[in-house]
Amino acid sequence: MDTSSSRLPDPAALATTVAGLTQRARTELAELVAFRSVADEAQFPKSECEAAANWVAGALRAEGFEDVALLDTPDGTQSVYGHLPGPAGAPTVLLYAHYDVQPPLDEAAWVSPPFELTERDGRWYGRGSADCKGGFIMHLMALRALKEHGGVPVGVKVIVEGSEEQGTGGLERYAEAHPELLAADAIVIGDAGNFRLGLPTVTATLRGMTLVRVQVDTLEGNLHSGMFGGAAPDALAALIRVLDKLRDEDGSTVVPGLEEQAAASWEGLQYPEADFRKDAKVLDGVALIGSGTVADRLWARPAVTVLGIDCPPVVGATPSVHASARALISLRVPPGTDAAAATKLLAAHLQASTPWNARVSVEQVGQGQPFQADTSSPAYEAMARAMGVAYPGEEMQTAGMGGSIPLCNTLASLYPQAEILLIGLSEPEAQIHAVNESVSPQELERLALAEALFLADYAGSRT
Repeated sequence: MDTSSSRLPDPAALATTVAGLTQRARTELAELVAFRSVADEAQFPKSECEAAANWVAGALRAEGFEDVALLDTPDGTQSVYGHLPGPAGAPTVLLYAHYDVQPPLDEAAWVSPPFELTERDGRWYGRGSADCKGGFIMHLMALRALKEHGGVPVGVKVIVEGSEEQGTGGLERYAEAHPELLAADAIVIGDAGNFRLGLPTVTATLRGMTLVRVQVDTLEGNLHSGMFGGAAPDALAALIRVLDKLRDEDGSTVVPGLEEQAAASWEGLQYPEADFRKDAKVLDGVALIGSGTVADRLWARPAVTVLGIDCPPVVGATPSVHASARALISLRVPPGTDAAAATKLLAAHLQASTPWNARVSVEQVGQGQPFQADTSSPAYEAMARAMGVAYPGEEMQTAGMGGSIPLCNTLASLYPQAEILLIGLSEPEAQIHAVNESVSPQELERLALAEALFLADYAGSRT
């Protein structure tokens, strides 16, 4: 790929070039979506992730990237790295995405197969289409467009993670052990999204997360509920009591020690309740949980979610008092809260809430720190100009995101001078992490154009 320096490309011509790359992008995204790359060997074979990683590595090599490598990270997964040298004296920009995806959930609930990219009603449907295989394709489109208009004017590093959705921290630990690898002047994380379709947005804050598995044991084995029920301690009932203690009457998260964070307020772009109800598809008449504004609850406060419970399904259940039960619990924590400290508070609360002197164990299975960006940096100014061109008539907005990208905090610690921006394709209509995930091809075009314009602008501002 040619990386020779040139004048700032004409935005209209660049936009035409990006639009012309869309069909190729669809073909490539279909190939990438076809890999069932869930980084959990209990659900899908590891070979699916390995095949996806090799596809990404091949795409980078085809674009002229050097030092392309599959990085074996400490959690047993692979991340893909490549480096495209820039002109002498040019800044270096790190572009991030991840190729691992969430499980498809109930495949029968998908209108079209989850791992088969399908066009419907102007959107492309498939697991990972927005989160975040589409983010990698977005990076490729931006670089290819610049190539056709004088070359890429910055040095580019690309890192595509293989276990982001699992929160196992492999890439974070790898980066800490190899701090020179991902060093850059600016970092563009392509794993966020616009606040609303067509409204250009950078994400300024991310909640961190901790993931724990709690198990309650009361008996050596299940017992007949007619012969022993009423006196024998039921582990499932005990677990239900424990989980109920995680929320107040209005649904607010209750973890002693997080009271200050639980009352925090969000300053900035607000999320009207009517819009949230529509985006979240809340059933008519069902109340939202928590207190404060919707933005407070999503971006500034902790939030607990019970992700799953191991217990017998209704169909096939026997009349038994249960000896053991367990649950997987996620706690999202806002900037200003240490995720490790929150994990200890959560574990202590779960143990203190367990009734009947039942035996309880709490195992941490994932953790990531929250993140807050410096939105006053020159890179944000360059991105604002780029988004203003890519989205005519719109100004860039700054919002929070309730989800977690654990790598962000690691990168901020390793490279305190680097400017970190979060953009991406995961606007509300994308339904990431749910059935029928999709991406808007128009949003893909606009964000690829914005990224290309940003790289050109940023190069000019730093040289």
